[in-house]
Amino acid sequence: MKKIFLLAALLFLGLTGFSQNVFNLFGKANAFFDLFAAGKFEEAHGYFSEEGKTKVTAENLKQFWTNVEARLGKVKSIDASGSRAQGEFYAVTVNGEFQYDKQDFVLLFDKTEKLVGMHLPPKAVSYRAPGYADSTLYREKSTYIEWPGHQLAAIVTTPKDGNSFPIVVLVHGSGPNDMDETIGPNKPFKDIAAGLALNGIASVRYVKRTVIYPQEFGKAYTVKEEVLDDALQAIALAKKVEGVDLKQVYVLGHSLGGMLAPRIATLEPDLKGIILAAAPARSLSDLIIEQNKYMVAQTKDTTAAMQKNLADAITEIEKTKITKLGKMKPDSILLGLPASYWVDLNNYNQVETAKKLKQRIFVIQGGYDFQVSETDFNLWKEALGSNSNVSFKLYPDFNHLFAQVEEKGNMLQYQKPSNVEQRTIEDLANWIKEL
Repeated sequence: MKKIFLLAALLFLGLTGFSQNVFNLFGKANAFFDLFAAGKFEEAHGYFSEEGKTKVTAENLKQFWTNVEARLGKVKSIDASGSRAQGEFYAVTVNGEFQYDKQDFVLLFDKTEKLVGMHLPPKAVSYRAPGYADSTLYREKSTYIEWPGHQLAAIVTTPKDGNSFPIVVLVHGSGPNDMDETIGPNKPFKDIAAGLALNGIASVRYVKRTVIYPQEFGKAYTVKEEVLDDALQAIALAKKVEGVDLKQVYVLGHSLGGMLAPRIATLEPDLKGIILAAAPARSLSDLIIEQNKYMVAQTKDTTAAMQKNLADAITEIEKTKITKLGKMKPDSILLGLPASYWVDLNNYNQVETAKKLKQRIFVIQGGYDFQVSETDFNLWKEALGSNSNVSFKLYPDFNHLFAQVEEKGNMLQYQKPSNVEQRTIEDLANWIKEL
């Protein structure tokens, strides 16, 4: 899974321009990040406009910075470097240099020099197509998943020759994701779509709703709105693809998508099967605790201060293990997500749900995956190993993206171009074609 919390840019519309003191804004931008580095998130929160404060809390800022440091290490320097007018707002670019890598930030100020939003601009990276992707042997058609007031771009990939072929719907991991599940220069869903098509298997991939309609996720919601509704729409689209065998419709869920695949299968019982790719068998809360412990171990920082930071983080994560709202409001934020989200997910047991399924199940896992570890694969195998409808495959030297790596590593490995290994593509295709 990618970062569980992303501080989304706040979108505001304006038509008139205004004069802005750039030097003041540069100073405020630098001071804002100085407060971040000092852990003064309440003070940093004071830089936001009143409307901005309703969208972003001090706890959101703390979690955002914790995620940045977990991925990039401690900050070495951070300086405002550029600015541009954006309607009646002013966007200031801040260059950050961290222990492991560099990262830019964009702060959006209003005419009173108050913050209304911030985001991390994507780095300029290039995707490298895998050697097995021969685009002359398959077709790709752009289309949409639509429902009233909404439209999500999608791509249907089909074999160039043949008919009555199986089709696979690709369901993303956590966080905003495009249709290729892009991270750095890597596009695992694009790789899988191409690889399956060359093996006579079609696929549907689509943009996740959180990318296109982030404003809909500023209130109480659950995985129904984030994942399930659109996955079901994508399955409906898959069934309409010309040449598809309606008895051979599959779902491949990656990470959070894999965790939810058994739930999708209960909602769509005529699916032929589901593929759980790096799927958590444990609760999301337990997984985040494991990830935090791993990241701290990676730093090799054994100081009391670091151990206290870890203990404090675990204390905050433990608060997400709620199964009832009680007196808590559904939109109360816990670790960047509403309480309604945690209650819904914590009342869902993916392993027990999978045990009851009649559809085929294929569990695949990378041994060097530091986000969803081999522990989860073993839990799936222990629970479902005796079921005749379930198959398993562990790739000892693969990471979370099913690319081959030399060690378990950290988030930096996702900044290097890699592809879903052909071995995985072949195993998926062979399993789908088994009768």
